[in-house]
Amino acid sequence: MRSRAFALVLLLATAAAAPPPPHDAGAAMTIGRLHYDGGGDWYANPSSLPNLLTSIRTRTGLRVAAEEKVVTLQDDDLWNVPYIYMTGHGNVHWSDQDLATLRRYLLQGGFLHADDNYGMDASIRRELARLFPDHPLVEVPLDHPIYHLVFDFPKGIPKIHQHDGKPAQGFGIFLDGRLAVYYSYQSDLGDGWEDFEVHHDPPEKHEAALRMGVNLFAYAVGYGG
Repeated sequence: MRSRAFALVLLLATAAAAPPPPHDAGAAMTIGRLHYDGGGDWYANPSSLPNLLTSIRTRTGLRVAAEEKVVTLQDDDLWNVPYIYMTGHGNVHWSDQDLATLRRYLLQGGFLHADDNYGMDASIRRELARLFPDHPLVEVPLDHPIYHLVFDFPKGIPKIHQHDGKPAQGFGIFLDGRLAVYYSYQSDLGDGWEDFEVHHDPPEKHEAALRMGVNLFAYAVGYGG
């Protein structure tokens, strides 16, 4: 059964150029970690989402769970999470049925965040092109609410890990003006969310990654800051 909180998101999913409506503050929400096929390590960065959920809980008025929920595109639980997160270093593949389900989830107000952990770029771009052939992946403009809703990022998504030295970019798929898919490229937000002992990132990088994650979740659930 869909949660009352997520049902509120579905009501105004097609409102042009606006995030979904706010969730019920009394209902605990969580992030769905997407278990996908293809061979990519969907389970990467195990401490990242608990840390992000803690940051969301302490920095906003949103009531969220302590742990993420692992979901597949075949699970009923998919419809109870307002924000799906996926990451990894390798291949991503969705069946035709998976694509149909994910398309319906997004059209009904859901939000997908694909976070390249350095290695999934080619496959996620291919699969997103299959998902919405008529809605190309475009760079999200710097004045979009995801960069300003709770914390201000005037230069866009922060660069957390260097990898091959390219600039960090945020791409998206817009449905009727609403950002429904966000693809964080050359940033590695998930690494930045992890416990300090994992990557030993400087505190300012860890903080920037968490703040960007808070913005993304806040937008997905219609939180006004």
